[in-house]
Amino acid sequence: MIHSTAIIDPKAELDSDVSIGPYSIIGPDVRIGSGTTVGSHVVIQGPTIIGKNNQIYHFCSLGDAPQDKKYKGEPTRLEIGDGNTIREYCTFNRGTVQDIGTTKLGNENWVMAYVHIAHDCQIGNNTIFANNSSLAGHVTVHDHAILGGFTLVHQFCKIGAHIITAVGSVVFKDIPPYVTASGYDAQPHGLNTEGLKRRGFSAETLLQLKRAYKTLYKSSLTLEEAKAELAKQQASCKEIGVLLDFLNQSTRGIIR
Repeated sequence: MIHSTAIIDPKAELDSDVSIGPYSIIGPDVRIGSGTTVGSHVVIQGPTIIGKNNQIYHFCSLGDAPQDKKYKGEPTRLEIGDGNTIREYCTFNRGTVQDIGTTKLGNENWVMAYVHIAHDCQIGNNTIFANNSSLAGHVTVHDHAILGGFTLVHQFCKIGAHIITAVGSVVFKDIPPYVTASGYDAQPHGLNTEGLKRRGFSAETLLQLKRAYKTLYKSSLTLEEAKAELAKQQASCKEIGVLLDFLNQSTRGIIR
């Protein structure tokens, strides 16, 4: 399962059925779980933990030092969960001691070619990163978010669950859950209705979320006034509670 030209550090820990392709390099303090496949010319540095049943394609660089001038060689980490697809030429960096020290990718994510995930990013589950989308440091991406090709996200931004961005969007502020965003800088353009339908949101829930969107973006209310109104609406729709919690946790402000 390990090609003869691959270089595996003695301090790396690989499950017995891990596959490593030609000319790949696995450094010390790397752990790779059962069923994971690593293509050719991949470099994985540690400390890095990779879970089960991931497909890592050719020419990726995972777990190398963060692109941060403050980094002084501290033993920070990259953690990748289970069932992820990571296509060609992706770069995921370890964390920094200025944050929690760990860059994390959850489970069942679909990461297309040339995606960059910088230090200390926290990625949830079932996300999609289209080609050439990039996250600066300290970005949080919630479950089921979709970033269109060439989407760029500024450091410390939060990306809400079930959002979608258009191709070439540049994100400087937080994107609330359920929203479609596009532009430079990114602006809201309604709900991600099609995505929500595909994930089983009921017609009644979609109606309630449309009402919430209008409250936040179409009512001429201040943000605090809109949050007060959403607090009332969440009693009849728990998904609005997710939106309200996100707004209360936003630190950079939201696209608006």
